[in-house]
Amino acid sequence: MTQIAAQPGIMEIALYKGGKSHVDGLHEVIKLSSNENPFGPSPKAIAAYQAVGPDLHRYPSTDHADLRAAIGARYDLDPEQIICGVGSDEIITFLCQAFAGPGDEVLHTEHGFSMYKISALAAGATPVEVKERDRVTDVDALLAGVTDKTRLVFIANPNNPTTTMIGGNEVARLADGLPDNCLLVLDGAYAEFAEGYDGGAALVQSRENVVMTRTFSKLHGLGGLRVGWGYAPEAIIDVLNRVRGPFNLSNGALAAAEAAIQDTEFSEKCLAENARLRAWLASELAAIGLPSDTSQTNFLLVRMADHAEALAADEFLQSKGILIRRVESYKLPNFLRITVGTQSECEKLVAALKEFKS
Repeated sequence: MTQIAAQPGIMEIALYKGGKSHVDGLHEVIKLSSNENPFGPSPKAIAAYQAVGPDLHRYPSTDHADLRAAIGARYDLDPEQIICGVGSDEIITFLCQAFAGPGDEVLHTEHGFSMYKISALAAGATPVEVKERDRVTDVDALLAGVTDKTRLVFIANPNNPTTTMIGGNEVARLADGLPDNCLLVLDGAYAEFAEGYDGGAALVQSRENVVMTRTFSKLHGLGGLRVGWGYAPEAIIDVLNRVRGPFNLSNGALAAAEAAIQDTEFSEKCLAENARLRAWLASELAAIGLPSDTSQTNFLLVRMADHAEALAADEFLQSKGILIRRVESYKLPNFLRITVGTQSECEKLVAALKEFKS
């Protein structure tokens, strides 16, 4: 019998499952299952990606200087405090790899993004789940969950899949209440969709124990290229760069991301449409008995009567070629997560759910 065994924690990882992308027997579907930008990426990002084609034989930049400079210019951040990764997922992995290990604990909220637990287990650390309050991050519960073994605390703000967020004062209270040897990680994958929110950047600038992660996969529509970034004190960035692979982002990904973040006109149009359609969709669904919490993201978490109705609604929508996301794995069996699509997609979704409820 083989003596080859995985490191402790790895076999406890449940494989991540993305949103459904097809239905057997149907060639065309409306995909509202992965919180993608329904308008796609900026045309300028597409052009930048295509332009690097003739140079595919060249290695990409190892320091991502141009992209970091573009991010810094867009958000008035020091590029030396920015790290780029293969989606914000990779930044989360780096943080667990660098700052947590066997004997350490990593805190996350009960409905938080599953990669926090996965990355903690992969590093040999122990993930610790903390209760939320009515699907909202509970700062008091998180602080109560901290022990002398806690090294990282992850919160998504706004949160996926709950759509909710806590205010800046609460985030600052959480950061200030943590021990000196513990990092607070603010996952800002949906930060752009919360009007007036900086994703935690100001908190990073005023504290030594706060890290912000962001992504190009949502607003910027580059999920297929996998580009994310983190902002942290320089000492933290120095550590993370020591575990980052030198060529973790391709030339195409770097070029497209740089063009995307510079195309503010396209981004503003996407944000405006998301806000308009999000409000309309929430109102239309509430009117037929399908309420949702106020969303600060590009999706809704729709409340069904029970788990059976959630399953039935999902199956009915699939029969109509409409794909949404069930969230039992996030301990929300009575809910459905639905991306805010285009006007046409939202109208078809509402019509289908009206038929389902009739």
